[in-house]
Amino acid sequence: MTKQISFIHAADLHLDSPFRGLAHTPDSIFEDIRESTFKAFGKLVDTAIEMQVDFVLITGDLFDNEKQSLKAQVRLRRGFEKLDQRGIYVYLSYGNHDYIKGNVHPVTYPDNVFIFPGEDISYFPYEKNGEILAAIYGFSYEKRAVTSNKAAEFYIQDEDIPFHIAMLHGSVESNTEHDTYAPFQTRELLEKGFHYWALGHIHKRQTLTADPPVIYPGNIQGRNRKETGEKGCYHVVMTENEVSMEFIPLQAIQFLSVEIDVSSLKEIHQLEKTIHDKLNKMKLTQPMLVDLSLCSNNSLLRKWENDGLVEEIIELINDVTVYDKNWLFIFRHRNRINDISESIWKEDQFFVELHRQFSETAVQPFLKELYHHRRARKYAAQLTEDEEQEIKHKAEQLLMHELLKE
Repeated sequence: MTKQISFIHAADLHLDSPFRGLAHTPDSIFEDIRESTFKAFGKLVDTAIEMQVDFVLITGDLFDNEKQSLKAQVRLRRGFEKLDQRGIYVYLSYGNHDYIKGNVHPVTYPDNVFIFPGEDISYFPYEKNGEILAAIYGFSYEKRAVTSNKAAEFYIQDEDIPFHIAMLHGSVESNTEHDTYAPFQTRELLEKGFHYWALGHIHKRQTLTADPPVIYPGNIQGRNRKETGEKGCYHVVMTENEVSMEFIPLQAIQFLSVEIDVSSLKEIHQLEKTIHDKLNKMKLTQPMLVDLSLCSNNSLLRKWENDGLVEEIIELINDVTVYDKNWLFIFRHRNRINDISESIWKEDQFFVELHRQFSETAVQPFLKELYHHRRARKYAAQLTEDEEQEIKHKAEQLLMHELLKE
């Protein structure tokens, strides 16, 4: 009889994420946003039960930071208890966000949960009907950063076990888009002989290789404008001859980037209709947070923006869409205006240098006095990277326009 196991591979739950930069949303929506990671985890548990899997793998960053709230730990425990009632095991490791030594008030989880205890590679055997079918290997971060090549330390321990699965929270050595932890090269993983590599840390879903599968499932819930699209986990069925995988969306709220060309518009009221028409074409099956870009090749959009009219239009649209069950909220909008000749940007040395100065100059130093003011600092929140970039972009656009409008 052919041996078979099935499991869920998830990572980067980031339970109780603070969702920085979204506190300006209406209270009802912000409450939905704050609950979204927990709802996505609830869907993960329900999916595991529905699929009748043998076990669930969670490869690091279950929590958003090392000082894990009691709320997040209790909600996680409840989910694990629900899996325990169905005889489903959980194998988990801690990552750079929820490293072991940072949590001074850990909660004990039920007996179906197996946690990799430290940074040395170890493995847990999975037994079914009296037979050991799989060995699950991994490690947990003890401190915030693991910079050594942990992949080199993975070795198959018992060749008589049919399936060998490795859990690794880290990044490809050449990846410059994320903080590099536990760096590895893909070829290193392939040389180890494991049947499946369950990766974590990168929030974008990726298949590094299909045979054997080396998989990033991504996070289960987008948390900012860069984490767009469906987020979820993989359902994996493994036999001695093949591995089948199905991606299952789990997100409770989806981030969406929308771009609209408004170059042809002549009146401000046309902008509201144009945005409404674009949004109405989307068939909403769940709440959406929209990052809106308005593009134009004339200066009318700039005038509307400077007069505060674009902001008013966005508020009018949000007032209509925010109360639906599957609500939609424009949480950020940006104007891309190309009314200045491209040759000036690229060929005129003055403007080339001005653009360079904007690119290289940080905003924060100019706010130093504000943040150190005894009374003002109580009300002045630190700028996020996105907010700083947006300020620089708007300032550059305004200055260029004023210099060239004659």
